[in-house]
Amino acid sequence: MSRDLLVTGIGELATNAPRSPDLVGVVREAAVAIRAGRVAWAGAQADLPDGFEDLPRFDVDGRAVVPGFVDAHTHLVFAGDRSDEFCRRLRGEAYEDILASGGGIHATVAATRAASFDDLAEAGAARAWRLLRQGTTTVEVKSGYGLDVDSEVKILEAARAVGERVPLDVVPTFLGAHVTARGMGREDYLRLVSGEMLAACAPLARYCDVFCDRGAFTVDEARRVLRAGRERGLRPRIHAEQLAHTGAAALAAELGAASADHLEHATAEDAALLRQAGVVAVLLPAAAFSMRAPQAPARLLWDAGVTVALATDCNPGTSYVESMPFVIALACLQMGLTPEEALWAATRGGALALDEADKGWVVEGAVADLAVLEAPSYRHLPYRPGSDLVWALIKDGALVVG
Repeated sequence: MSRDLLVTGIGELATNAPRSPDLVGVVREAAVAIRAGRVAWAGAQADLPDGFEDLPRFDVDGRAVVPGFVDAHTHLVFAGDRSDEFCRRLRGEAYEDILASGGGIHATVAATRAASFDDLAEAGAARAWRLLRQGTTTVEVKSGYGLDVDSEVKILEAARAVGERVPLDVVPTFLGAHVTARGMGREDYLRLVSGEMLAACAPLARYCDVFCDRGAFTVDEARRVLRAGRERGLRPRIHAEQLAHTGAAALAAELGAASADHLEHATAEDAALLRQAGVVAVLLPAAAFSMRAPQAPARLLWDAGVTVALATDCNPGTSYVESMPFVIALACLQMGLTPEEALWAATRGGALALDEADKGWVVEGAVADLAVLEAPSYRHLPYRPGSDLVWALIKDGALVVG
């Protein structure tokens, strides 16, 4: 598959170039030259320099082009169906009560443990293809639906298989500390997660995550697991302040985590700590939308100078969402971000949350991941929620959709 391409006829190109006065660095009547899967040049087509005549040409006939979306928080590999739980929540049952009764995460754990590796990989790949067709080119995938050593390893190996079967990049995260496994004492499970399970999973992951919240793990327990993960070479991430304010955001800052995710109950003090520590705030508007809960204070976090990312939180219980364009729309309509901020957060912000410095923008040397929209402007992403706007997708310089 060729990774050289000259994309021409771009009506509007969002580059995310640094120090752009409009944040997303719009160039009109633009072109992008790609060599060996990297951006070799981007700018106004009238200024295209010599030396790119040999590249295969792909003309997009006035359409808008944006960086490929970077989905920095998903639980993409799982088995089972929780539509019944969804209906129970619609009837007024609390998520914590469903979890305590054996539903929620525990229901997915039972189905995932029973599934074969091939079934998990196949189902995960099917979801990844749907993400890809809606513009996602890099996706973080967590474990956490196994809660025993063999099942957690199986999930991470299936996540790797997804990246081999679908032309997008998979970033694996170990989330053994999702909840305590049923039938195990809390201390016994923490020893398992921080010891044998972590030792088996660390070679398959880049990050270590903990669900630190009411009904899950405390700040002290999360600190213990994340420190153990760091000793194994895994950078911390943390589910923080989703169901209640617990101090998890402050822990993320204390540990220099890559990200603090959710943050529905984050405060101005949390925002200051995250900014000072350089922790990315990964916001998940589809989760609050699905749970009919208040959204995270995106405006507060952005205005405080925190780096903000957006992600789907794709999971079977609280956010079965595979569309980053829909997430962008929710961020604008329910969180108060502007279209420019939401696009930046869904691309460059997500890349920074995953330590992928060469993704999420269209500048010389960047990975050539581009989404071509069936629209004249990126503004149509929040303007037309639910529309299928990705006309073509370029991954590492190769046309993979369209």
